[in-house]
Amino acid sequence: MKNITLIPSLVIGALFSVSAFAAELVPMEKEGFLTTSGCAAAGAFTDCYLENYVCGSDGCFETTEAGVTTKVEVVIYSHNEGHAYNVDLTAVSMASVDSSINRNEVTVVGNYDAATNTIIATEVKAPPPPKKSFFKGCL
Repeated sequence: MKNITLIPSLVIGALFSVSAFAAELVPMEKEGFLTTSGCAAAGAFTDCYLENYVCGSDGCFETTEAGVTTKVEVVIYSHNEGHAYNVDLTAVSMASVDSSINRNEVTVVGNYDAATNTIIATEVKAPPPPKKSFFKGCL
């Protein structure tokens, strides 16, 4: 009879631990500059070379074989807070990421995990392209 009473208590304990894990994820929408962690740490936002998005650092193409890509940590840097959040982009289409990378005023929507400082993205919204200017005449 003791075994029967222990099993429900273990199941209830497991349910509480799963619900505690699920409680750590908080819905979040963050706006900022989408870049790599290396560029954000260096403060090189618009000066971030494209090789950073393939192999992770400036000049890495010299030591990395052609065609080899590595997992690059993408972050969104909030200028208002002065803080960078890691972004998990596995559930987002790469087309939306491609139009948003290395741009300001990008909005990342997803769930925030405070333990790893990661936003698990469900959507990435790029800002609209700049308006075309009209220039009449010549210089």
